[in-house]
Amino acid sequence: MKKAMVKTGGVPVPTKRITFVEVVELTGVHPSRIGELVELGWLQPRKTSEQEYLFLHSDVYRIRKFERLSKDFGLSCMGGTIIVDLLDRIEFLEQKVKEMERLLGSK
Repeated sequence: MKKAMVKTGGVPVPTKRITFVEVVELTGVHPSRIGELVELGWLQPRKTSEQEYLFLHSDVYRIRKFERLSKDFGLSCMGGTIIVDLLDRIEFLEQKVKEMERLLGSK
């Protein structure tokens, strides 16, 4: 995995983000499908000065979850993104409940 460079104030700096091509390779999802997710605003990659998209590593997990759910349940692109967002929210809230229970000393 090559390090992408992002320009900030004219000076390129290394980033831990991954390129569009790497996302396609890691997810196995067709490039047009990923482009559709970007157009919807569900994925928000940064752009390099060469207009190349750079994604977060966490986007790979989300895209894989999206694709699996969309295929398994025949969901539209919009439907799949909504389901993944709701599942992520549930996971976040469950973690908060566990944290609160731990702080309160209850089970």
